[in-house]
Amino acid sequence: MATKIEPWKTLKSELVFDHAWYKLRRDHVELPSGQVLDDYFVSVRPHVVLTFPLTADDQVVFVRQYKHAAGQILLELPGGVVDAGETSTLGAAQRELREETGYDTDTPLEPLLEVIDNPTKDTNSISFFLARGVRLVAEQDLDETENIEVVLVPLAEVADRIMQGEIRVSGSVALCLLALRHLGR
Repeated sequence: MATKIEPWKTLKSELVFDHAWYKLRRDHVELPSGQVLDDYFVSVRPHVVLTFPLTADDQVVFVRQYKHAAGQILLELPGGVVDAGETSTLGAAQRELREETGYDTDTPLEPLLEVIDNPTKDTNSISFFLARGVRLVAEQDLDETENIEVVLVPLAEVADRIMQGEIRVSGSVALCLLALRHLGR
């Protein structure tokens, strides 16, 4: 017999930490079993966009940067949060691509999938896009806290770099594999 899965009931919710860079919510919930938890913490996070940018000569545009929570310099695909007031995830993806890398395309970005990053503790999802025919059109336009190196990786090497652990940020891994399949590689 299959187990019936039911959602939890939110009895009360309060924002316990509200900062421009981070918001934390404390939920009081009742589980289907009747058990009550008064300290279920949730990170309230903005929607994220991530792009697989491919040049006309089959180079994938990656970014390498230091990520403080991991304490490591990591290779990943360009992306970022959808800013407050932005209504288009596609527009946010194009903006982030240009800001972080200086690359852009005249071809519309292709939405591939929206995924949920960490449904246990985070509220956000991530929109994945494929950008074809990207080319360098500008200098990077980085925030004062960003220090980003643009790295071109041949499309034929992307899967191997994932398997070797060189590309290992989960969203980038997922989008790379999805894009490779979409491109028939």
